[in-house]
Amino acid sequence: MIRHALHACPTVMRMVTGLSLLCVTGAFAADPSDRQLDAELAQWVRIGYNEPKEALKALQTLRASRHEAARPAHALRIDYTIGWVQALAGDMNEAHRIADELDHRPGGLPMALLLRADVQDRIGQPVKAGELAQQALTELLPGCPEEPPVQISPACDWRGTYAALRLVARAQSARGEPASAQTRLHHALALAQAAGDTFATVSVMGQLATNAQDMDQPAIAQQWLTQALQLAQGDVLAMVRMRIVESGMAAHRNDTRTQLAVLEEGLQLAKHTNARREVATLQASLADAYMHTHQPARAAQLARQALPVVQEFGDQRLERTLRHNLSVSLVLLRQFDAARREVNRVIELARGDNDAVRRILQLRELGEAYAAVNQPREALRLYHEERSLSAETAQRKRESALRQLSYKYDSEARQRDLELARRQQALQSQELTNRRLAQYVGVGLALLLGLSVVLMGVMLARVRDTNKRLKAKQSLLRAQSERDPLTNLANRRYLLSVMEREAGQAFHGGLLMIDIDHFKQVNDRHGHAAGDAVIREIGHRIGQAVRAEDVVVRWGGEEFLVYARTVALEALQHLAERILMGVAEQPVSTANGPLRVTASIGYAHFPLAPTQLPQHWEQAVNWADMALYTAKSQGRNRAHGIATVQAADVQALMRMEADFEAACRAGQVRLQTLLGPEASAG
Repeated sequence: MIRHALHACPTVMRMVTGLSLLCVTGAFAADPSDRQLDAELAQWVRIGYNEPKEALKALQTLRASRHEAARPAHALRIDYTIGWVQALAGDMNEAHRIADELDHRPGGLPMALLLRADVQDRIGQPVKAGELAQQALTELLPGCPEEPPVQISPACDWRGTYAALRLVARAQSARGEPASAQTRLHHALALAQAAGDTFATVSVMGQLATNAQDMDQPAIAQQWLTQALQLAQGDVLAMVRMRIVESGMAAHRNDTRTQLAVLEEGLQLAKHTNARREVATLQASLADAYMHTHQPARAAQLARQALPVVQEFGDQRLERTLRHNLSVSLVLLRQFDAARREVNRVIELARGDNDAVRRILQLRELGEAYAAVNQPREALRLYHEERSLSAETAQRKRESALRQLSYKYDSEARQRDLELARRQQALQSQELTNRRLAQYVGVGLALLLGLSVVLMGVMLARVRDTNKRLKAKQSLLRAQSERDPLTNLANRRYLLSVMEREAGQAFHGGLLMIDIDHFKQVNDRHGHAAGDAVIREIGHRIGQAVRAEDVVVRWGGEEFLVYARTVALEALQHLAERILMGVAEQPVSTANGPLRVTASIGYAHFPLAPTQLPQHWEQAVNWADMALYTAKSQGRNRAHGIATVQAADVQALMRMEADFEAACRAGQVRLQTLLGPEASAG
């Protein structure tokens, strides 16, 4: 089954970083005198992850020994911890009841919000969990500011703030905003290090490694993982969880041997400590690994072994992952009815969840599985659903990165404004001093006032210069947001702005969707540096093949789009042929040597002949995309153009769009085919 390397074990890795939250949410040590209670509660939460009954019994005994009237803060912490262990045990109703009680007690609001966030996280709703944790941060952050150096003062509830920051970061990652998540995680790391809590530090480093991988920063991800593994030495459970993160890193490098070895080592460690839930998590990771190494029967077996433990603890997040892996494995085993039942169960478990990143990966893996067993209709449906969701997520990711850049520039502007105000205040103070001196030295007054005018003029000139530079940076930022940094071509954001200005509801012109053939194999065999070189060169060749007035866009990944505003219907085929030949005629030079690269193209001229029915530009892109998919499914290294579409009205067009393959078979859509150089020679 075709599979992009980035998709290896991502959901399980996020669950491991989520599992580590249990080390910090058991207590809230605001007062140094409470450290003993803090440590005791944190330890019972760790025990409660695998033995909740034992932990609850001990916590109830501890609660009975504390007099609420004497130390109400202690009672709040213990009750919160009991609620969290109830959530670990799968008793979400009892956890909600405790949260409601905390809500009505003095000082209990942030704990109530955080406990509700914990429950949402446990049932696999990270975005909802993040929203609740953000509300808790409103109460908690004033006591634990993020300005360096971070210090744990008596007013700082560092454990609660730490837990809320990590939940918010997980929600941001789930929405495809890793740059925003990174800021929250660095604050959480600073708190853990200031408190001297090794387990908390290891946990957030693992989450930072996963987040860096989401941001395509493998070297930084490896640095975080190495630090976490060094700190985790001697703590078996911490080592187990970091082994799962490490396996995901190996999968990202397509190092299957290391991935499986690390998981098997972690599994033995977990079994040795009788940690049933860690065993189930590792089995889920191994199922994912075997599923992607063409061993679906072994993957299904491991998923079924882990499911009873996961269901016993009510861990819906891990259950979703296991059932998804099981559904993909069943598709590969051609057990389609059983696979559909598992897919429906996954959808039911995910109801109300906005974790777009997880959904994209699941759609892609399912689509690739159906394609591998020659089920094109189902594969095409999943492909389009995944493409639409990927576009939305990519947009959010770009907006998140832009917000971070804007925040950086705004901070610099505020610093300059403060410096300017300070200097102006200094000038005003000097002027007052000069006036007092003027009573004795008239000539000195004139000189000093003149100097003040000169200095004010210099400062005003600097202000104007600063404003000019700020405006230039803003213009540069806007231009950069509409260019693809790898190819320097226009990006999807730029095309959206062009279409908003020009296209309206009736799109006119030619569209060509271009996809590099077997690009995954380039990354797998030659590395991501070679893959980047191929994308850059192919983007350059496409730009050379088109006309000056045509717009070339990097649509995403290995896909490009060409918008030819003024191309005539009969000239569009020649344009497609030039691109097809230009891409494939010469090998692409890389550090690993020359690579032969071909492409597949789908193209169409709008309005579609012969009926000339009006269509929105997004529908036009979809038609070109369906022609591209047909070209790829029929052998690649070719271009398929939509010659004619026999549709009486817009509704007929929409029906054909919904089942493009059937429309082609029925003769309602007629395609024209161009073969690439090697295919023509063949």
